Amino acid sequence: METNETKTLEHLRKLTTLHFQTLKPVGNKSKAYVAQIKFVNYYDLGCVITDMIKLCILALDEETHKFSEKNKNEVINVSLILETVLQLFPMDELEFLSDVSEMVGEDS
Repeated sequence: METNETKTLEHLRKLTTLHFQTLKPVGNKSKAYVAQIKFVNYYDLGCVITDMIKLCILALDEETHKFSEKNKNEVINVSLILETVLQLFPMDELEFLSDVSEMVGEDS
């Protein structure tokens, strides 16, 4: 029984190494993690930040037409926001959970 548990634990460690890629531990002892988002340049980063702020303002303010009245170029790029959210979605970790679920299902 103990041998089987040792094999299972080793298998889980290997799966963890393969799949847990989204969060990286911060170098200090704070138990904090970092998730990275990739940008082409500072302008791209600025566009994402301003579009997120605009989206929040629109969600809070019922007068949603104010941005388009001031400047036609200040339209919220919802696609850019969704791409950023997609980068944060932890697919590797979800794959790991599926693998663990299958492993646990085999034993029961």
